[in-house]
Amino acid sequence: MKDLMGMMKQAKAMQEKMQSLQAEIADIAVEGHAGGGLVAVTLDGKGDLKTLLIDPSLVKPEEKEILEDLIVAAHADAKGKLERAIQEKTEALTAGLPLPAGMKFPF
Repeated sequence: MKDLMGMMKQAKAMQEKMQSLQAEIADIAVEGHAGGGLVAVTLDGKGDLKTLLIDPSLVKPEEKEILEDLIVAAHADAKGKLERAIQEKTEALTAGLPLPAGMKFPF
């Protein structure tokens, strides 16, 4: 019975840690850059695009396709940084837990 109570306490503690992690992730803001900083985007912890900055030198009708490609590249850069930040926070939270290889958090 003591083992069951210990497991229940561990589960509750893990749940609290996961809630804390989710709150931390929500507060993350990462920037992605492209074109040597001519285009920059900011994503929140959910991956939503929050800001888009475009250097005025790029706003030329004949360079529309280049600008669009740079926006996509900056977003991809920010998204990759966000995923790494979330992975690092999750790994710190689950350190020492006997989880199967490849199991990802948050669920």
